[in-house]
Amino acid sequence: MHCPFCRHSDSRVVDSRTSDDGASIRRRRQCPECGRRFTTLETASLSVVKRSGVTEPFSREKIVNGVRKACQGRPVSEDDLALLAQRVEEALRTTGSAELDAHEIGLSILGPLRDLDEVAYLRFASVYQAFDSLEDFEAAITALRASHGDGAPHETSEPAVDEV
Repeated sequence: MHCPFCRHSDSRVVDSRTSDDGASIRRRRQCPECGRRFTTLETASLSVVKRSGVTEPFSREKIVNGVRKACQGRPVSEDDLALLAQRVEEALRTTGSAELDAHEIGLSILGPLRDLDEVAYLRFASVYQAFDSLEDFEAAITALRASHGDGAPHETSEPAVDEV
């Protein structure tokens, strides 16, 4: 690590700490030449390989923007979207891979989105998985119902009215 003050080609690590979210490491360094101290922030970068073969840096904001469209008109806040993007990024980082296929990212969005809002999940899945027919929607809805455990449509019961 070059000293930003005197450009000496070496430095000594004085202190290392992980950041609050655990995604980066803050290192306090000292230059052996001029004695001045400076801080570096180290993060592991994720790259996305798109279908065209182009590689670009991972962006939480792209996840939020893509999911926001599916959540339009649904009771989902910006905080919910930010938390979903954080969950997706954390899941992707646990794979240990520095380069991720765009398809893998889309698949990793589906689970947290299903937990957040099932209608938004169906919207996102219909575009992402290219639903072609009503049968595709029916299969996705059947899978959602099965994940609830009963497989039957949920009925809404009328509130009881006391007779006077």
